Amino acid sequence: MDGTFVPWKDANVHVMSHALHYGTAAFEGIRAYPSGRQMYVFRLPEHLKRLVNSCKIFGFDLKYSVEEMRKATVETVKRNDLHEKCYVRPLVYIGFGGMGINFTGFPVHMAVLAYPFEKYFKGDGVAAMVSTWRRTSDQTGSPLAKISGQYTNSVLGKMEAVKHGFDECILLDLQGRVSEGSGENIFLVEDGKLVTPSVASSILEGITRFSVIKIAADMGIATVERDVSRSELYVADEVFFSGTAAEITPITSVDRRNVSDRKEGPITAKIRAAYMKAVAGEDPRYTPWLTAVY
Repeated sequence: MDGTFVPWKDANVHVMSHALHYGTAAFEGIRAYPSGRQMYVFRLPEHLKRLVNSCKIFGFDLKYSVEEMRKATVETVKRNDLHEKCYVRPLVYIGFGGMGINFTGFPVHMAVLAYPFEKYFKGDGVAAMVSTWRRTSDQTGSPLAKISGQYTNSVLGKMEAVKHGFDECILLDLQGRVSEGSGENIFLVEDGKLVTPSVASSILEGITRFSVIKIAADMGIATVERDVSRSELYVADEVFFSGTAAEITPITSVDRRNVSDRKEGPITAKIRAAYMKAVAGEDPRYTPWLTAVY
């Protein structure tokens, strides 16, 4: 926290922190994976650069460089003596400087935490529903920024899905086009190629999304970024989520319509296997994506 390591139980903030009242915090979700005696943080510089951009968009005065944050992240994993799959959360947040929406002159804090983390979704696939809520757009916020306050939009969609008996939601943008899940990007498989919504559909530009597109290209599988209609979800050969927490997760039904006979499709399986090899340092083509901890 602000450059000092503190015990988990003492990692506290004041109840008057601006971020608690107004959602003024930027964050990243990062994973680290074991590989023998080593641990690798996946695409750490890319995550931290996106954090910098989120802070720029919302005007947070971030005091640390990407290199300083990289060192802090690696050291946090190391000090927790983590040798299993774990999750890392860098967080930049506006602290207590008074009451009111204007945070000019308020302190800007930063924390990095790391803890063991296995699967985000239970089971081998998820049942998704198209949410009645629409994805935050550039007209109402900034989809390209990973800001805590904006995730109330994801919370609404996720909780609606869970209350209706689904595992996850799929949010449409304001024009009714497919955007993303509550915390994941989405891909469809159509005629042997990948189709995924473009930035124009109010998506967050996911680090895992970029990785999937590259891995698929190396397999000879093309990716088309374009508008995706809701109906395409029902007739696609395969559909899957991608994300740091979700990794590569097959979607086996959408609005109770079966996808790929309610099992993981062959292209999804190939990409998921290649991705898991990449994050564990088992494919030399992707070792530049890895930051060693020990």
